[in-house]
Amino acid sequence: MYRIVRKKVLNPTVTQMEIEAPLVARKASPGQFIILRVDDEGERIPLTVAGTDPDEGTVKIIFQVVGATTECLNHKEAGDSICDFAGPLGVPTHLDGLKKVCIVGGGVGCAIAMPIAQELHRLGASVTSIIGFRNRDLLILEDEFTACSDRLIVMTDDGSYGRHGNVTVPLKEMLEAGESFDMIITIGPLIMMKFVTLTAKPFGVPVTVSMNPIMIDGTGMCGGCRISLVRGGERVTKFACVDGPDFNGYEIDFDEAMSRGRMYFEFERHAHEAACNLFKKEAE
Repeated sequence: MYRIVRKKVLNPTVTQMEIEAPLVARKASPGQFIILRVDDEGERIPLTVAGTDPDEGTVKIIFQVVGATTECLNHKEAGDSICDFAGPLGVPTHLDGLKKVCIVGGGVGCAIAMPIAQELHRLGASVTSIIGFRNRDLLILEDEFTACSDRLIVMTDDGSYGRHGNVTVPLKEMLEAGESFDMIITIGPLIMMKFVTLTAKPFGVPVTVSMNPIMIDGTGMCGGCRISLVRGGERVTKFACVDGPDFNGYEIDFDEAMSRGRMYFEFERHAHEAACNLFKKEAE
């Protein structure tokens, strides 16, 4: 069992937890993830490592409540335990040699982008961070990004905080003004990552995207997390859990990835509703 050391609500649908997992804390690097089960009858879900404290032996996770499992996890409190916490999994984000980087995060994807920005800052790179949310109420991790960014731009779709618009607006402005980056690293909804990649393409700036497809076992055996890359006109199948989660944004078939990501939307919605109803009955 893995004890929840701390719990913090970041916004109405996003929660941060620190889990006591010393072995994972010692080994995990930015970009990697874990797979957990809330209880011994629960499903396995992947969550990105949002930070570690090797001395304390804790791993930080940040999750959005969207399905039954995250609803169950969100009902846990500090001092409670979860059943399984396996990792670190996946390939760490490649940061060696990068001197000037633009981090583009959207929504809960900012939880994945944050430790990457922090590590780049620690390595001495110049970090420009652009983070976007639908509105002010959904804003998370602004202080953390401020601390590790040479420049931070906050965007909201409705203009309720920061600048009005999506994350591609300031990115395009900077690139059109002649600013260059060794790498753009973008993490968030697939549609956002697609348009960040399209925005950068005319300027020839390398783009790394973090893929989070359907995933079950995390070892490459189930095939659920397969994604298609297009290289020289040929299609190549990769598995996000063992080959990623980071990939060259220019090679991703985003349309296929978005189609596959919607396959279980209705099932997930109904499962979430059932979990919510169960907790309501228990509370009555």
